[in-house]
Amino acid sequence: MADGFPELFDIRSFGRAMDQGFNQIVANYGETLEAIFLPVLKALVMMEKVLLWLPWWGVLLALAALAYAASRRWTVTVAVAVMTFCIGVIGVWEQAMATIALMVISTLLAVLVGLPIGIAMSRGKRMQAVTLPILDIMQTMPIFVYLIPFVMLFGPGKIPALLATIVFAIPPVIRLTNLGIRQVDAETVEAVRAFGASPLQILFSVQIPLAMPAILAGINQTTMMALSMVVIASMIGAGGLGYQVLQGIQRLEISSGLMAGLGIVLLAIIFDRIAQSYGQRMQKSLKLES
Repeated sequence: MADGFPELFDIRSFGRAMDQGFNQIVANYGETLEAIFLPVLKALVMMEKVLLWLPWWGVLLALAALAYAASRRWTVTVAVAVMTFCIGVIGVWEQAMATIALMVISTLLAVLVGLPIGIAMSRGKRMQAVTLPILDIMQTMPIFVYLIPFVMLFGPGKIPALLATIVFAIPPVIRLTNLGIRQVDAETVEAVRAFGASPLQILFSVQIPLAMPAILAGINQTTMMALSMVVIASMIGAGGLGYQVLQGIQRLEISSGLMAGLGIVLLAIIFDRIAQSYGQRMQKSLKLES
């Protein structure tokens, strides 16, 4: 029988110390963290209630108007309206509204946190060298691992689902913001600097506008990844379409899971078309300006 791998240090003691340390954090700071995230929870619940309060045609018109504003194309607008109508036809309207609320709030928070980090990465190689391995870990770590500390801190519910979704979905917007700014033509930046522009003026008047297509692509990917988390998030009380998929698995009801899955697919296509259309239109306008 082959010898086992040599025990270089006591992993069990290390694991026990880690668990005890995190339990102390939960005991000492759990209530404080809950109070900090209470406004986020209220915003999520309020958005869900507003979406459920609105008539179905109101939500349909709002999404169609958003599609037209992003694309300026009637084909995209009509396609979004038809797919939104189909969500109601297959009987998952209420669950879809809960899913949209979770996806929108998590995406907004991911963008608000991710954009400054991406900009900071683009300003220095040291920041990039430190951040890239962390992003690699965030994207490769099994999603269920994120849920353990969040559920310990907040208990099952919407907040741990929201935080796990943000951690899972935030890397693309950080990476593509950094990449987009770094790929801005150096000669353009030097020309603006020669006219006496400060670093902040260069960033906000040249680099970010020219990097906007890449940034929007990152936001689009973050939105899609947030939507892909809904099934796992439902396991800790997030509700929405993911919960219906979970019920279909538990009850072995193919129809229930299939309808919820189709609802997720339709939502993904709707928001992907809106984001991509806006990114394409902005890219065309930048080419015309240049």
